[in-house]
Amino acid sequence: METLLVWGHFLAGITWIGILYYFNFIQVPFLKAVTPESKAEAFKHLVPNALWWFRWAALLTWLFGAALLMNQHRFGNAFLLQGQDAVIGMGAWLGTIMLIFVWGIIWPNQKKVLGMKEATAEEKAKAARTALMFSRTNTMLSIPMLFFMASSGHPSGIF
Repeated sequence: METLLVWGHFLAGITWIGILYYFNFIQVPFLKAVTPESKAEAFKHLVPNALWWFRWAALLTWLFGAALLMNQHRFGNAFLLQGQDAVIGMGAWLGTIMLIFVWGIIWPNQKKVLGMKEATAEEKAKAARTALMFSRTNTMLSIPMLFFMASSGHPSGIF
């Protein structure tokens, strides 16, 4: 059972963070440089599909990680940052904050940008900026999150 939880967490996490990096380092610069017609096609076909994978991978990563911590009887100590579980707890907290940003801020704003939720041109522009800023924040949070996650299973001597 634990092996399935570890691999589920690992694969979902690769998907989530991979798409996060794709959005911030590839898609955003690309969409700034293309024609309005190409941008419209991307927003019609590519972006909604990528966002679907992005948000569900985020949720699955968190659920597999939480289940893994519960299975190991470490959930409480990790989220309370107690003892040797504090290191994984820091990673878990950063992942939790990132998940909240995905579902609570990025996705609702992207629905406005993509026309899935009614919004004026001004509201769409504001929503695009908000989604971008929280996506960039998640990109930056992913670095310490990955550091704490890796450090919990592979002691680096820092902790």
